[in-house]
Amino acid sequence: MESLRRTPLYDLYSAYAEARCIDFGGWELPVQFTGIVKEHEAVRQQAGLFDVSHMGEFMVTGAGAEAFLQRVTTNDVSRLADGAAQYTLMLYPNGGVVDDLLVYRLGTERYMLVVNASNIDKDFEWLQQHLTAEFSGVTLKDISGETILIALQGPLAETILAQVTQAPVQELKPFHFLEHAEVCGADVLLSRTGYTGEDGFELYAPAEAAAAIWNGLLAAGAPHGLTPAGLGARDTLRFEAKLPLYGQELSAEITPLEAGLQFFVKLDKTDFIGREALLKQKEAGLPRRLVGLEMIDRGIPRSHYPVYADGVKIGEVTTGTQSPTLKRNLGLALLDAAYTELGTEVFVEIRGKQLKAAVVKAPFYKKSQGVKPQ
Repeated sequence: MESLRRTPLYDLYSAYAEARCIDFGGWELPVQFTGIVKEHEAVRQQAGLFDVSHMGEFMVTGAGAEAFLQRVTTNDVSRLADGAAQYTLMLYPNGGVVDDLLVYRLGTERYMLVVNASNIDKDFEWLQQHLTAEFSGVTLKDISGETILIALQGPLAETILAQVTQAPVQELKPFHFLEHAEVCGADVLLSRTGYTGEDGFELYAPAEAAAAIWNGLLAAGAPHGLTPAGLGARDTLRFEAKLPLYGQELSAEITPLEAGLQFFVKLDKTDFIGREALLKQKEAGLPRRLVGLEMIDRGIPRSHYPVYADGVKIGEVTTGTQSPTLKRNLGLALLDAAYTELGTEVFVEIRGKQLKAAVVKAPFYKKSQGVKPQ
């Protein structure tokens, strides 16, 4: 049996008696340090620190890098200035999603892509496959193995970070970054991005700097309630904010239009892989949509639970839980478009019983001053 991969911070997890690790896409990662709800609430109220070093990073450089990324992603890379990032997707020709990712513009011919950990090999092969003669000046390099990623998230993230860097973090706008910022004595790419629905920062650095950054941030954040947080809280936080997870809200069978991500699909830009399929889907009308559900009967909707109406299956839950913030049993579900109006009553099958739920507005949670991605 192949052993699980570990991040450079793995040895530090043992400092927490309640830390529990799981197999996550071939990685041994903490689902919690002190408790999922406690970590979730810390991020909503103070701040949390995440080791997300399992994520993948690719460098795309050379003449034609922008044109190449325009071809393989849905968002408009030409809108990026140096020091800016954008959320985007890579699609198959049929409009299904290869992966969702971030694109960082480091310079005119220098970009960094950040992809999902479970898709690193697949994504790299996909990009290589489309490095045709037209893009002969483009070089693609996987730097995932030499790069760590630590996320500092929550309303006090800026206050904490300002104590361990001279970088002008107060001036850094959402979805912008500093390529060379000194944090805890290490040279990092400091980005005002995150996956929690809160303000926050993501720090990319060489693997050897992992412990110094992690310990330095925890020490600076201790008086402010900073706590390490695991995959469990990361999932409940992103769920409340309706941030998609590949393999649940996005997949090779789900288009970004069905997932409600039209904002990140620029159909009016130059041609990109999957564009024709999305145009056809838009013109014909979406057959299904991602919506929010709230249980009326007692029960928690879980991923892949079937959803029914009028005696027929109309879709399934993509993610569901009891919201730690709202204390309500909520879900995201991909349903036939005819059943996606707010207030529509549907039935979620839970342990063999069909329990009543209603279509509700999502995201379920928005912070008071929203961070709107490009």
